Amino acid sequence: MKEFAYIRPKTMAEAVAARRQHGSRAVVMNGGTDIVIQLRERLIAPDYVIDIKGVPGLREIAYDPKEGLIVGACVTMNELGEHPDVAANYPWLAEAALSVGSKQVRNRATAVGNIVNASPLCDVGTPLYAANATLIIAGLMGEREVAIEDFITFVRKTTLGPEEVVKAIKVPPLRDARGIFSKVSRRSEVDLSSVCATVLKVGREFRLAFGAVAPTPVRLKATEALLNGQKLTEALIAEAAILAKTEVSPIDDIRASREYRLDVVGVIVKRSLSAWL
Repeated sequence: MKEFAYIRPKTMAEAVAARRQHGSRAVVMNGGTDIVIQLRERLIAPDYVIDIKGVPGLREIAYDPKEGLIVGACVTMNELGEHPDVAANYPWLAEAALSVGSKQVRNRATAVGNIVNASPLCDVGTPLYAANATLIIAGLMGEREVAIEDFITFVRKTTLGPEEVVKAIKVPPLRDARGIFSKVSRRSEVDLSSVCATVLKVGREFRLAFGAVAPTPVRLKATEALLNGQKLTEALIAEAAILAKTEVSPIDDIRASREYRLDVVGVIVKRSLSAWL
């Protein structure tokens, strides 16, 4: 592992200033479960690591029925999954958070880190995509919000600027909502997803989000359009499962073949939508 300077800012302003000063020579550490591995395996070699866990407020979860959910950048997966407001109002997000790795990993790994890492198979990605979540980003000019779908642009690529730090995830209030999170992996626990998905119904609108089937998590917009405004029937579900497979572009890798992933997409769509029959 290459030597680096360790920076622990006490405020968000200090974190942003450190980003500005060191730019691409620095990485931000939320929980560290991804960065430590990347450092050890020499996948990254920064000169500076900016650890933001000491910044006040970043370990907080706040929920308001009118404003929705705010998840700080250093909230761990266990804290997210076990929080009563999350479990009560966004249970599919809680389930996704608790599906990540082992309990020990979840005590360190963060939801924001999972998103900023921009892996196609990030487990909390699909519930956040389905919920139309946004990211609150701090920079030199103050804060801005960006839709999660616009934030992740490709494998390990985001729109985060060189002088910016993600402060929190914002999930809008979802009234009359029910969601189903699915994760298929080689082992039942402590494994990365071969395919993950969230099928969410908000009012009369279906939203389908999948991970590990494209360079980024994806919403299946054509399948959603097919379903919305129609009476759900077994025939419509079968048609949706076929259409869903045309909206993804999985690859062959160590976890699964392209053909297997395509089959799983269809199965998840059928099983999830059948819950509303």
